[in-house]
Amino acid sequence: MAKRVGVDKWLFGTVLTLVVFGLVMVFSTSAVLAKAQYGSPYPYVMKQAGFAIAGMVALFVLMRVDYRRYNNPRFIFPCIAVTALLLLGVFAFASTNGAHRWIRLPGTTLQPAELAKPVIVLFLAWFLQSRVHQMDDWKHTILRAVGPPLVLAALILKEPDLGTALVCIGVTVAMLFLAGIELKYFAMAAVPGGFGLYWMLFHVAFRRARMLAFVNPDADPRGTGFHILQSLIAVGTGGFHGLGLMEGRQKLFYLPEPHTDFIYATVAEELGILGAVFLVGLFAFLGYRGLRTAVLSTDPFARFLAFGFTTAILIQAFFNISVVLALLPTKGIPLPFISSGGTSVFITLASMGVLLNISREID
Repeated sequence: MAKRVGVDKWLFGTVLTLVVFGLVMVFSTSAVLAKAQYGSPYPYVMKQAGFAIAGMVALFVLMRVDYRRYNNPRFIFPCIAVTALLLLGVFAFASTNGAHRWIRLPGTTLQPAELAKPVIVLFLAWFLQSRVHQMDDWKHTILRAVGPPLVLAALILKEPDLGTALVCIGVTVAMLFLAGIELKYFAMAAVPGGFGLYWMLFHVAFRRARMLAFVNPDADPRGTGFHILQSLIAVGTGGFHGLGLMEGRQKLFYLPEPHTDFIYATVAEELGILGAVFLVGLFAFLGYRGLRTAVLSTDPFARFLAFGFTTAILIQAFFNISVVLALLPTKGIPLPFISSGGTSVFITLASMGVLLNISREID
């Protein structure tokens, strides 16, 4: 097996393009809001740029660190323990909009749920690499595999953050599928899982309101249906070419969270179908290069790592874009690389550093 001189340049270029695209859109969506709040249009984009630069530094460092160093329970289990402690630590801070999702640090915040995703990928890659021929052993393989991910997902759900918890579960399911788990186990888990999801969606007041708004947003256009309707107005207004960068109107205190969860709506409004499809194409190409790295990797640990990191980004992007287009009920899930959120962009770029290091090993 010949070792590459460099990393996958196509993957690196796609990541860099997404980061730059995200910074441009964060500025476009947040400038007016920041001006009203702070008297300057730059606070949000400068903060995002700071985390993006730190993330790129982490990417370059991890790109040069042999991924095999992580294939060690003495590294992985402390990561799980620290992540669990951080997820518990959020409850020591005051809630924001009824949720405990952030640890407040001087001048910034940390969102531990973002760390849970790569930690789950690391654990499952380590655990499953030697278990691909034991995936019918539900007691010693399957239960042990899903234990840590379910604990972390439960802590995230407690914040409450159902969207990120579902991303964690989705990544776990995808990696178990890659390992060769029999479909009957998914069917068995679907019964209690489906009941639990039904209970969380329809027996928790604010989620039930979101579900009803998803079915009929026009029933309460100024209340529960406001997010969906304003998002669809933004998407529909853009047309083919868009209104032009910085020219969007829905971000002017109509569209809630225009620089975070609903930033894709402004992409569609300002850059039109062309810009929206271009962004989806970037994620699709990143997925292709990431999954290609997984397929071509001969090391099982590397294969699971590459698949997990890539799948986590694709699942999250799918959820975010589907919410913006009213294909799924409203959930607070950022668009990777694009949405304003320091922890998200930093952790995602660090994960890409590991993926790029793996890409060195393929022909």
